[in-house]
Amino acid sequence: MIILAATPIGNLGDASTRLREALESATTVASEDTRVTQRLLAGLGIANRPKLLALHEHNERQKSAELVELARDADLLVLTDAGMPAVSDPGYVLVTAAIAGGVDVTVIPGPSAVVTALAVSGLPTDRFAFEGFLPRKSGERRRMLAGLAGDRRTLLFFESPNRLADSLDDVAAVFGADRPAAVCRELTKLHEEVRRGPVGELAEWARGGVRGEICLVVGGAPEQAADPAAALARVQELVAAGTRLKDAAATVAAETGLGKRELYEAALAARA
Repeated sequence: MIILAATPIGNLGDASTRLREALESATTVASEDTRVTQRLLAGLGIANRPKLLALHEHNERQKSAELVELARDADLLVLTDAGMPAVSDPGYVLVTAAIAGGVDVTVIPGPSAVVTALAVSGLPTDRFAFEGFLPRKSGERRRMLAGLAGDRRTLLFFESPNRLADSLDDVAAVFGADRPAAVCRELTKLHEEVRRGPVGELAEWARGGVRGEICLVVGGAPEQAADPAAALARVQELVAAGTRLKDAAATVAAETGLGKRELYEAALAARA
């Protein structure tokens, strides 16, 4: 079978007993970066030295069929650099190939940056959505955010420290500067930090420079009464921030329950 094994996201003390046992007995390991896996084996004091095969975003589609065939004869342990394989990491393509090929897939659960950040954010945890990495370019990022602005679930994103300030600026422009958020940095590591506050304030803070691995948690859209004048002002605010009128109307319609077409036409009329 194929065994997806979660590895520590920072602190090696989070390695589970099952992970240690699997590493001690594995004959073949497919890993995102074999050098990281070698360091993990050494850090955990694992004496076993399994055969290591690279499985990353650039070769997963080519390698999956071969790995599925290997797993027919012996267990194949699958690791990524940190956290759970297949969750914003290599593994999904392999899992789908295994299912299609009739090969069993199981999981050794463990650390996840997503649920760790959610738990410490101080934001609602009853309903949430993980959206992966934000787009690199501001225009694409704002279009993506516009489609999420009315979502009432807590939203989680991964982000590069170098782009964090710009991304927070875009979140503030599209969601509003008062939307509550948390920047979770270096989770479980020595310099772990969770910075909470309105997204506009977090953007100001991030301009001073941020290091490490980042998970951004943003509160869901507040439930609002349907005020047509306020809704039109919100559409105009989004358009002024760079959102296309059609997308802005759709976003505010989702937030307020008002008609998308009516908002679109009201914004056009206001331009006249």
